[in-house]
Amino acid sequence: MPTIASLQKGERGIIKEFSIDLVPLKLLEMGCLPGNEVTLVQLAPFSDPLYLNINGSHLAIRKEIASCIEIELIP
Repeated sequence: MPTIASLQKGERGIIKEFSIDLVPLKLLEMGCLPGNEVTLVQLAPFSDPLYLNINGSHLAIRKEIASCIEIELIP
């Protein structure tokens, strides 16, 4: 299953599931929840962190955490 870390710039997906133990509470509070849409806006140098738009909120997360969040790609 694809993850947020596998997104290419401009691609969109719907967050499906993740282990609650691996994702910081702050991300959950900022809208990183199952069912929300995520878009990869920009990659930092060396591809870490990832700059995302999740339901209108812009945030940056480490690739390590992004690889724990499964998504369904939107064509």
